[in-house]
Amino acid sequence: MKIHVDIDCFFVSAARIIDPSLEHKAVAVGGRSDTKIFNKEAKNQTVNFENSGSFVPTFYKAYETKDDDLDAFKDEDGRVRGILTTSSYEARSFGVKTAMSIKEALSLCPKLIIKAPNMTLYQKLSHELHQFLQSKIPLIEQASIDEFYGDLSGWVEDTDIEQFIDNLRHEIKKEIKLPVSIGAAHTRYIAKLATTYAKPFGCKTIYAHEFDTFVNPIRVENFAGIGRSMQEKLKSVQIHTLGDLRARRGTVESWGAYACELYKRVSGLSDAPIQTTQKRKSIGISRTFDPLFERNELRRRIHVLARHLSFAILKLDVIPTVYHLSIHYEMRQKSHKNISLCEIFTEKKFDSLCLALFNEADIHRRLKVIRLSINCSSFTRDSKKELSLIGFEDEQKMKKLTGYSQNLREKYGIDTLKWGSEL
Repeated sequence: MKIHVDIDCFFVSAARIIDPSLEHKAVAVGGRSDTKIFNKEAKNQTVNFENSGSFVPTFYKAYETKDDDLDAFKDEDGRVRGILTTSSYEARSFGVKTAMSIKEALSLCPKLIIKAPNMTLYQKLSHELHQFLQSKIPLIEQASIDEFYGDLSGWVEDTDIEQFIDNLRHEIKKEIKLPVSIGAAHTRYIAKLATTYAKPFGCKTIYAHEFDTFVNPIRVENFAGIGRSMQEKLKSVQIHTLGDLRARRGTVESWGAYACELYKRVSGLSDAPIQTTQKRKSIGISRTFDPLFERNELRRRIHVLARHLSFAILKLDVIPTVYHLSIHYEMRQKSHKNISLCEIFTEKKFDSLCLALFNEADIHRRLKVIRLSINCSSFTRDSKKELSLIGFEDEQKMKKLTGYSQNLREKYGIDTLKWGSEL
């Protein structure tokens, strides 16, 4: 059997380890896009590739702010900004939800305690849990900062699964002080579904003879992998539950390969092996900020984002071959530009490329911009593309200079060296 381990309200649970007085209270952890990255003074930024998932940034401050109240989320004008990255079950009873604005959450629950994020702590606890699970189960896959999959086949008999995962959650609570919920089933997808109904701090095992009774009544929106567009499509043909979906195989599979795979996952016919290590397929950086019209300042911010992303790419030791830049404007307008480039990666070339992509993508020049995003993918270690040999010698010289810059930033921080255009 496969199991799915999910930390309950992870960021709040982590805060409670530091401050036990938060137990049994309505608590939420807030988050704001780190626009201080664009400030001209140096910051203490760090980068982490080990964990990923919702609200988990690649770049974050190495030493987190000590502010853990509402003041941490007020801007220069005193306005409360930011959204909730997670909330306790006590807060959820008031209607507070993840991704809700802090302002709206406080209107629903005036006594809500808002805590500032502490990514360093989250990474530490996630790593500790990963190591603990590896000591208990032969095959463990980390799916995100707070989710893990395990394979118990040949390790624990099916008849002993319930007792095993029940003991496991209590051991985790004792050793790491984190509450987890665990689901078990014959496929990873149904195990994840089971975890949803085990929360909080519970276990649920789905055996073959219980499969139909458990799966069929669940609404389609509660199955991971069924997004809004698919939900609307299912709703349009009167498919509301997983049982409805399973009964309409022909209809669902007529929608293409993705829908065929979805049907198999819901029906317990498809599974995927546990991957103890996963190759990163892409990396990106984005920031949301107050509406900004000044194009020279926007270009300066492109330089800043490119420098940070270049540092991460060099740290990963990969060469991207597909580059994507997107711009979000006010009034819900968007624009983007892609380019494929099979050449040696250097910081200078990447900086120039990002600026060129911005200039081409900026088609709504009368509108203010609220978000900039840069993404790099199709790394040469994964693609079959070959690097161009044109200007190879000059590229090697620039690569050597890029290496010197990278070493200095590794030692003294990402902001040690900046482009003159950033100033």
